[in-house]
Amino acid sequence: MSDAWLVGRASELVAVAQSSHLSDQLEAAHEVDDILAEAQGRGEPRIVAQLLRASAIVRLVTPGLVDMVDEMLDEMLAHTRRHGLVVLEAEARALRGRRYLLGGYEDKALSEVACGLAMLEEDLTPDPMLDKRTWDRLLASALQSTGLVLTQLGVYEMADQVLARAHNAIRQSAGPHQIYVHLMNRARMLIGWGLRLERVNNFEEAADRFTTASRIAEAVEGPFRESLHPGRRDRSAAEQVPVIGAAHALAKPGPEHIARLWRLRELSMYARELIIVSIALSRCLELEELPQQALQVLNDARTSLEHDTSEPTLMLCLVREYARLSGPHGEHTPSALQDYANALEVELWLMQEARTATLITRRDHERLARAHGAIAQQALQDPLTGLPNRRALDDRLAALISAQTNPMAIALVDLDGFKVVNDKHSHAEGDDVLRVIASTLRQALRGDDLVARYGGDEFVVLLPGAPLHAAEAALGRAVEAVASLPSDLSRGVTLSVGVISVRPRESAHDALARADSAMYAAKRRGGCQVAAVTGDLPPEA
Repeated sequence: MSDAWLVGRASELVAVAQSSHLSDQLEAAHEVDDILAEAQGRGEPRIVAQLLRASAIVRLVTPGLVDMVDEMLDEMLAHTRRHGLVVLEAEARALRGRRYLLGGYEDKALSEVACGLAMLEEDLTPDPMLDKRTWDRLLASALQSTGLVLTQLGVYEMADQVLARAHNAIRQSAGPHQIYVHLMNRARMLIGWGLRLERVNNFEEAADRFTTASRIAEAVEGPFRESLHPGRRDRSAAEQVPVIGAAHALAKPGPEHIARLWRLRELSMYARELIIVSIALSRCLELEELPQQALQVLNDARTSLEHDTSEPTLMLCLVREYARLSGPHGEHTPSALQDYANALEVELWLMQEARTATLITRRDHERLARAHGAIAQQALQDPLTGLPNRRALDDRLAALISAQTNPMAIALVDLDGFKVVNDKHSHAEGDDVLRVIASTLRQALRGDDLVARYGGDEFVVLLPGAPLHAAEAALGRAVEAVASLPSDLSRGVTLSVGVISVRPRESAHDALARADSAMYAAKRRGGCQVAAVTGDLPPEA
């Protein structure tokens, strides 16, 4: 099974979990965990991060597994931070925001999505280890997840902006399923926005939102037929996807929608679907002069979602719809109570604007904090490879040696054949090779190991807590990983590594000198290997 197969299968399982009953969801959760374990055994950080995301999403949508998602999200955040996967870290923030909303913690969800927004608004550089299509898809997925939480919070203007960015990333690189999900999310956002505008009597703009949502629902039909949604391909999306069917009914309520909406109500798995379909159905029933049935539909939804906290803004829309249809005495008569309700809606609108301002403030604060951290990091970071530079290495090595109580190994790594790359190709090509090999070396080692650029084509690796034999084995795997790179990435460059075990009270200068001599021993033996020195240096050194 290739890495691409693992990611593709995980995407299928996420689609199944989002659109199936509990038994299928539990099977999907079990299988995606097996795939995650396989990926973790292989150790490719980007694949592991994508499968952590898949496992977290499956848990978020499966009743009974939600409480298990916290540990998975903690792992995803730690993993993406450790490997510098900013886009996937931003998505982890968005998924944690969804988790907080399920628990009723709106303010915490606001903080998480603000952090994610700050990350996604940085000057993001495509990952050199990924092709453009994969990069665009990862970026689109993170933006979609962020837009979803903003929609749940009722911050529709910002959700619209974020989903518009997702559209740009999707346009050229996404497959049918991601296009289908994106269009559905946009339709859902516009419906919520329209219902919110109605609450402050802005019916003209609300109607525009519903009309746009209906047009998007029409555009969904093509990608839906080729998506991973486990539905019937001989039926339209409007007959099988609650939000899509409801979009048409809200844009133009009428009796022609009633039978379909009854069926879609039974298919509604999530609060957002049940609320939107119930409101659409009640309006169609009201037009048919069946107010009691309409009221019963809304009341059933209220009762079913009594303890659900995932959609606070939509839930208020549902309560308002029920109150509007009920009237003060079960009739459509205006009253002082209705005037009071209208005044409260204006107040809630202002509170929503305050929430948006809070979100922007927290996003800007996070952006400044990240910028400050980036400036501090730049002083300790090699600008070409992103690895710690010599200054950072000196600081870390001095700290480790002064506090040394356990074994520690130091390795000096030099590139074989790198000069040929610069001479035959160009220095720009040489820079690309340095970046790829630095990333491969970093990924092949433990999270606690430090890989630093020492200068030119030399790197130093600190392996705290590692006896010499363990360090030699780990560095051997790194040598193999670089030797196995496609020639268009490595240009045939390999690694010569010298590794030594730091002696008690040995200075950093002496330890590095011994590692340097061991590295030259590896070069004299032909390169592409590790020379581990236990005591005195070999004669050739």
